[in-house]
Amino acid sequence: MSSLTPFTKQQLMPQEEKLEVARHRSELFIGLPKETSYQERRICLTPDAVTSLVAHGHRVMIEAGAGLSSSYTDKEYSDAGAEITHDTKKVFSCPVILKVEPPTVKEIEMMNMQTLVISAIQLKTQRKEYFEALAAKKITALAFEFIKDEDGSYPAVKSLSEIAGTASVLIASELMINQKIGKGLLLGNITGVPPTEIVIIGAGTVAEFAAKTALGLGANVKVFDNSITRLRRLQNNLNQRIFTSTLQEKTLLKSLMRCDVAIGAMRGKNRTPIVVTETMVEHMKKGAVIIDVCIDTGGCFETSEITTHEKPTFVKNNVIHYCVPNIPSRYSKTASISISNIISPFLLQMADDGGIESAIRCNQGLKHGIYFYHGLLTNRAVADWFSIPYRDINLIVF
Repeated sequence: MSSLTPFTKQQLMPQEEKLEVARHRSELFIGLPKETSYQERRICLTPDAVTSLVAHGHRVMIEAGAGLSSSYTDKEYSDAGAEITHDTKKVFSCPVILKVEPPTVKEIEMMNMQTLVISAIQLKTQRKEYFEALAAKKITALAFEFIKDEDGSYPAVKSLSEIAGTASVLIASELMINQKIGKGLLLGNITGVPPTEIVIIGAGTVAEFAAKTALGLGANVKVFDNSITRLRRLQNNLNQRIFTSTLQEKTLLKSLMRCDVAIGAMRGKNRTPIVVTETMVEHMKKGAVIIDVCIDTGGCFETSEITTHEKPTFVKNNVIHYCVPNIPSRYSKTASISISNIISPFLLQMADDGGIESAIRCNQGLKHGIYFYHGLLTNRAVADWFSIPYRDINLIVF
């Protein structure tokens, strides 16, 4: 019978099967140029993150003085294993460029073809020339604010919103003791003294962290938003019941007339809607404080005008206005650590996956962050905003 079998006994035995081919690790060469954008004080990688990357076999080149505004010296980076150079062109010639602010057209010109750029995109401040420059160099560009986490959230946006929300209350507490017009109020619940009244417009991450900070200091907090779902989520996250309301003009005006601080924390798809009119601001207390956190998308107070870190406030209708667009940059070290904590694990994972090409096949969240792929625009929002043709990345990379 065995002679009729076309296979030997050895061939009929179960054979080993190779289920997966081990991925080839990629070695990264990362360039960190000095930020040149006005008011930008952050850096993408802390010395600790550089230590971790170098320990995994990667190279990091930093332009001299790049970390000084975040209180990190060149020596700290050098001790961490980074290469320090005064040659800006040398940094921009690295295959991977890490920046907080998006690169300028001049900086893109210094880059090599097929460079990978990881930075913010700041869609509202960009021009068409920026995307044309990326296309000319066939650059692959990844935006912090588009990267998704495992739960579908945007970690970079969330992290910086946490800083902006917490900071808005701390800034307001400083401004209330302004000698010229400030009310001399302490933002705290002191026995026998009525608590400070704070109105927050919006119920997202900025509003949540502003409310947490204000409540922690003992203030009375009122939150307004048109989404019942967001208001409910905010209350659940605060673990206590606070005053919440939809945006009804009469209720909002009454609260603004009584409040000491008003914080604008709304987000719109394009421009933030104006919720508080100039007439409403005129009815606010003399010496009250407005912190318009959403000024970078237009602001939700009609009286808001963009200010700078050097001259952050102005007084209008006897109300102090603070309208600085980049609040996290004021706390540059905290913001740098926060960005570094998000970016460095992605870089290590990208290298383990075998480079950006393999990484975006393995990681959907990272793929969502790509808005330019080898000179092709792959983000629908950017395409609609600038009327540029785009390709669906899922049809290019699969």
